[in-house]
Amino acid sequence: MNNYRKFLTPGILKSGMSRRAFIARTSALGVGAVAANSMFGRMAMAQEPVKGGTLRMGLGGGSSTTSLDPALIASQVPFHVVRAYGEQLLEVNADGSLNPRLAESFEASDDAKTWTFKIRQGVKFHNGETMTPEDVRQTLLRHSDEDSKSGALGIMRGISDIRVDGENLIVEVDVPTADLPYLLSDFHLAIQPGGGREDPTAGIGTGAYRIVEAEPGVRYTFEKFADYWDDSRGHFDTIEMTIINDATARNAALQSGQVDIVNQVAPRVAGLLDRAPNITVDHVAGRGHYVFIMQCDQPPFDNRELRNALKYAINREEMVEKILRGYGSVGNDFPINESYPLFDDSIEQRTYDPEKAAELYKASGHDGSPIILRVAETAFPGAVDAAQLFQQSAQAAGIPLEIQREPDDGYWSDVWNNTPFCASYWDGRPVQDQMYTTAYLSSADWNDTHFYNEEFDELLLEAKGELDQETRKEQYSQMAQILRDEGGLICPMFNEFVQAVSTDVQGWEENGVFELMNGLAPVKCWKA
Repeated sequence: MNNYRKFLTPGILKSGMSRRAFIARTSALGVGAVAANSMFGRMAMAQEPVKGGTLRMGLGGGSSTTSLDPALIASQVPFHVVRAYGEQLLEVNADGSLNPRLAESFEASDDAKTWTFKIRQGVKFHNGETMTPEDVRQTLLRHSDEDSKSGALGIMRGISDIRVDGENLIVEVDVPTADLPYLLSDFHLAIQPGGGREDPTAGIGTGAYRIVEAEPGVRYTFEKFADYWDDSRGHFDTIEMTIINDATARNAALQSGQVDIVNQVAPRVAGLLDRAPNITVDHVAGRGHYVFIMQCDQPPFDNRELRNALKYAINREEMVEKILRGYGSVGNDFPINESYPLFDDSIEQRTYDPEKAAELYKASGHDGSPIILRVAETAFPGAVDAAQLFQQSAQAAGIPLEIQREPDDGYWSDVWNNTPFCASYWDGRPVQDQMYTTAYLSSADWNDTHFYNEEFDELLLEAKGELDQETRKEQYSQMAQILRDEGGLICPMFNEFVQAVSTDVQGWEENGVFELMNGLAPVKCWKA
């Protein structure tokens, strides 16, 4: 383990080193990384930001059931809300590098099992209190609590101890974990006063904006936080986020000047919208993927042959062509693509095969009753059309797929993770360990396919602590093939993030980590 320290000192364990240098100097260790996948777009680096004004956002992915608790973020709107009012220890830049936020710096012990984060001093919460390392500790502990239902619970389970030493937060992990700083950049882990234990829904954070009004499913308003610690962010006086789940209405609001930014632009209208005056459509590739998820412990999806019949019954190329209009690529029934380091491109690509699907369906012994697929347009842009294409291709294999359209409002609380077969999406995570731990580890609270596989879990644990690149790549490859062949994930396509912005909005970056500049458009942009 002593060689580990040689590779990681001094620059790698300290914040500020470029991600490319990080990759180059840690390649022998198998340290997880995000390949640089985007370039700065319209951002004028030398241009001085303009202060003041209001940014108006029209957002899909909202619901009347949305909570302000960062632990419960499960769709786009709560993500953007928390991005505006909260911050994490670190965040991932467009090029995959780590940007220190509430942690000024970090470093690891020789064996990569003890990590020290120096907590930034003088940071104020919106309630006027000064953030302390204990607030950070309590936040991480709350997300480690099995009762929290946190989306970050899976990645927190590998942490054995969290303690405070002066200005430092010390994090102990069970096995060497080179990706820990990336794991702690998870957007659920917004630091709250006292960890949010008294009232996690208070909406109090350290971010550039404080919440003025929160009306779930309708709108959120924010004002610039006067005591915000970072002068390079938070240029607007106010922000308005209006929930517009209907895609046509959302685009119309942008064209009429009612809003300045919209997310989830459907690929079928992206070209047309881009030709509208004073509007630019931005699209950037990343790790996001549109999926259909089957719960492996619920009938009829507890039958492996039936699950695989449905996987062979979907026409991926057709979906990329007709749903994504080329703004994406085909998936292979595991959640990793070439955006991730250590991706194994030698895994055979699954293709549409109605004969094989029919054979597997017959072998499953299914009784021929309708197989219900629940879907709503809020699941992902074009989700209803994608489900109908799936129905048609499955019909050619003799599989009786029936589409049940659900209301957009309440979809993420009532349908996703609560019904045995539905449409969904994942935006991916910066590193493979985080993606697998969040959604496919047996004990993960967000294991929405109810995939429980001991061999997969063991490989994930081994890969977390593996410092040899080739060995770790092979472990990830084995995990991908197990999930593809045994799991409940149907992943037909990886999407690009397609969004549209008024030309008045300046400082835009193309960031494939998540939509709208990894959620940072409100805090980094300004109006001309």
